[in-house]
Amino acid sequence: MNTIELTVNKRSVQHAIEPRTSLADMMRDTLDLTGTHLGCEHGVCGACTILVDGVPTRSCITFATACDGADVTTIEGLDDDDIATELRAAFTREHALQCGYCTPGMLVSARDLVMRLPTADEQAIRIGMSGNLCRCTGYVGIVRAVTSVIEARRARAIAARPDAGRTVLGPAGSGHAACTASQKLAPVKPIAVDVPGAATPLTIPDFTPSTVMEQQFSVAHPPAKVYALFDDIAAVASCLPGATLTGTPRPERVDGAIKVKIGPISANFTGAARVERDEARLAGRIIGIGNDQRSRSTTQGEIRYRLLPENEGASTRVELAIGYSLTGMLAQVGRSGLVRDLAARLVSEFAGNLDRRLSGDTTSATSRAADLNGISLVFGLLRDRAARMLQRLSGRGDAT
Repeated sequence: MNTIELTVNKRSVQHAIEPRTSLADMMRDTLDLTGTHLGCEHGVCGACTILVDGVPTRSCITFATACDGADVTTIEGLDDDDIATELRAAFTREHALQCGYCTPGMLVSARDLVMRLPTADEQAIRIGMSGNLCRCTGYVGIVRAVTSVIEARRARAIAARPDAGRTVLGPAGSGHAACTASQKLAPVKPIAVDVPGAATPLTIPDFTPSTVMEQQFSVAHPPAKVYALFDDIAAVASCLPGATLTGTPRPERVDGAIKVKIGPISANFTGAARVERDEARLAGRIIGIGNDQRSRSTTQGEIRYRLLPENEGASTRVELAIGYSLTGMLAQVGRSGLVRDLAARLVSEFAGNLDRRLSGDTTSATSRAADLNGISLVFGLLRDRAARMLQRLSGRGDAT
């Protein structure tokens, strides 16, 4: 058990809790603040959203012990808040709630938008509220409610507050944890391209991935031919869905971007990578770093590969170890299970494009990689999961 101290709704509390206890469970079960609702419990639906040091936070995926010393505000703590009061009235007026289960999280996220947005931009409101899901309303009334409050407050000369007055990201960066320095908000600048004679603007450091996935596939070509293609960085990039090069590739520095779009989630990571090769072992490593300006998210990743002969050297088994670390807003939705499934689909598409490239069909491989998007990945993923579920059900039926 760990003893932590919090300020919850302007009241100091101290409790001994298990390290695995989420902040949502502490609010509901320990403090009886049941206005914080639990939906998916994976940080996706937004029903559990509360404020930690003034920052909207998914409390279902936040450990309470990580918030030791933090200032926490739940929906109950916003009873007398002027913005929340206006939002509640607008939600009622615009018919922005039905069953009400998602409403506490909606109000917390909407309050943050009202504070930050200078104008009632519908697109910005929809993007800002996209992390809060509702199965009843269709969102139209919610958008109208938030829009009306922003317009009314700006008409009364109540100015927006950039970043809602925050200077650090919670919960780990609010001055009560050792990693404060690494969580400070700073403008995210695009990674510059090298200028001849100038210093390199970006270093590509080694790192320890937080998540590592292993994948493998086979192609009907000998290892030497596959390894030779892997030395052609532009050719390999043309086989990878969503990847583009932005400069002349060199082993020590490859500038490029990876674009991903899955439903309302869109990211364009720009960055650079370096390539290492071990010809004696027919192995190699690609390590890179990139950021997405829109979501203030940063990722580091590495791909280790090794080529092994099959069928007496007529074909090749490609063994991959894919590691990554993700920080920022997108880390809230980067669930390991979803990422693993999507990675498996990406590797499958990459393998197909690689095989076609090795067979001389460069046009087909390039167009196929360019046309791939996150929606097709998700539909394929859902088909695979449905097939596996039917197999399990069929197996159970046969057993009985």
